[in-house]
Amino acid sequence: MASQPPVQGYVDPNFPNPMGPNDASIIIYGYTPSLAVGLLGVILFVIGLAAHLYLLIRHRTWYFSTVVIGTAMEIVGYAFRILSSQQDPYSVIWFVIQYFFIVVAPVFFSAAIYSLVSVMINVYGRQYAPMPPKLILWIFIVCDVAATIIQIAGAALVGVAYSNQEDPTTPNNILLAGLAFQVFSFAVFLVVLFWTLVKARKSPTTISRSFVAALVVATLAVYLRTCFRLAETAEGLLQNLSTHEVFFGCLEFAPIVVAVFLFTYWHPGRWLPKAASPLRKSEREGESVSG
Repeated sequence: MASQPPVQGYVDPNFPNPMGPNDASIIIYGYTPSLAVGLLGVILFVIGLAAHLYLLIRHRTWYFSTVVIGTAMEIVGYAFRILSSQQDPYSVIWFVIQYFFIVVAPVFFSAAIYSLVSVMINVYGRQYAPMPPKLILWIFIVCDVAATIIQIAGAALVGVAYSNQEDPTTPNNILLAGLAFQVFSFAVFLVVLFWTLVKARKSPTTISRSFVAALVVATLAVYLRTCFRLAETAEGLLQNLSTHEVFFGCLEFAPIVVAVFLFTYWHPGRWLPKAASPLRKSEREGESVSG
């Protein structure tokens, strides 16, 4: 009886496969993860976690607590990338764990942004938004949760397929469906956000322009990361985007770092209370950060 041909993919010539029970025949990442990226991820997200935890407790902005959860998950994800880079890049379990935490973490950042926009609508006035703030919050959180569950299921099945040397096309299509839905729902949210910001220019209550700009940049950074994941999966397994860590570093890691650190300085606890009262244009121009 003929043996099943091995799955084509990347094998590190400098890192022999331990051939353990949880090891795939190839490195599912498409490359051996970099120790530098893993360490940088852990260090930066530990700093971000400490900063956001401090700001959360100081300003009691509990609606923004999901940023703390997201940064903690990023730390776990990058810690497992370190393990993969140093001990066993062929491990399916470590691949799935790091994928789970790094993919799910941005959902918590998105939830924080949805909550923040809901608070801003209450500051501006309900009439300046296309729908009630609570409805915005729950619609997009439910969409993100559903999309993420589909993604995680697809990623886990991809790992199982590689481990069993089976065709991973169907699991990858499941993953693709989850990402496509997430990109679509986030695009709808962007329409809601920009609609609100345009209409809110007529509001007698103002919010610092620099804070709004930071919110927009952070939101677009999270969206860029989601679009990258969609493009990577749509291109196909073990293709250009998924087999070069530079794309991961620039389009997954960097955008989330930008979002996390933008919200450390432009934290809603420092800006929104001051922006809640009407200000004259001249006062807005010279507004400083509250302590």
